[in-house]
Amino acid sequence: MKVLLIEDEDLAVRKLSKLLTEIDSNIEIVGKAASVQESVDFLKENEAPDLILMDIELADGQSFEIFDQVKVESPVIFTTSYDEYALRAFKVNSIDYLLKPIKRQELEASLAKYNRLTKGAESDVSKNSANVDRDAIDSLVKQLRQQMQPSEYRKRFLVKHLQQWVPVEVSDIAYFYSEEGTSLFKSKNNQKYPVDYTLDELEKMLDPDCFFRANRQFIISVHCVQQINPYFNNKIKLALTPAPESEVIISREKAMDFKKWLGK
Repeated sequence: MKVLLIEDEDLAVRKLSKLLTEIDSNIEIVGKAASVQESVDFLKENEAPDLILMDIELADGQSFEIFDQVKVESPVIFTTSYDEYALRAFKVNSIDYLLKPIKRQELEASLAKYNRLTKGAESDVSKNSANVDRDAIDSLVKQLRQQMQPSEYRKRFLVKHLQQWVPVEVSDIAYFYSEEGTSLFKSKNNQKYPVDYTLDELEKMLDPDCFFRANRQFIISVHCVQQINPYFNNKIKLALTPAPESEVIISREKAMDFKKWLGK
């Protein structure tokens, strides 16, 4: 089976690739795309893969935009941290919808569903998936919402420091960030530690009253915001403490939500 991965976080790509090949050694990853444009280019220039695993939130927009720019002939398994897209996902070639972090058992079930739908010459995956009844979709959305409500938020992380493992309280973390495909966090005393989760996964683990997803690269603590500065095109530039190694810019679209969050 030839599979195209559309995902903009390197760690998520590595995890997904590993899971797929562990489940079925015959699976071949024929391409990886991190943006809407890369996905469109791949689908225009290459033979349609047997299956696409597609994250909804990409570096340059939502993956639904891909379907507006190119004819997608392959069935799709959507992956995302947000259940709000479930109804829309089932309208565009979707055979399943997996909520991050993706569990092996759930991915195996999705691949089994793909195999059932594509078995036989007269099978029509797009037709079968498009005709999922409304009750089934509503049931799915309800389940996803329940999964997204953690019984309690993460209180600490066990991280490796030098030659030993140390626990770090979440209350001692200034911000999480992504750097060259790796997720890390900085503590309030300016210590840097790697974590084995994507930012999408971390966002679900953290109390939204205390942490805010500033952009694709940063999740910040309310306690680390030192200054809020106007930036061009109605964006916001943040000064954090300890100081990060790259700029933290909040988009115009997220600026109002950020101000509401910070003013709670």
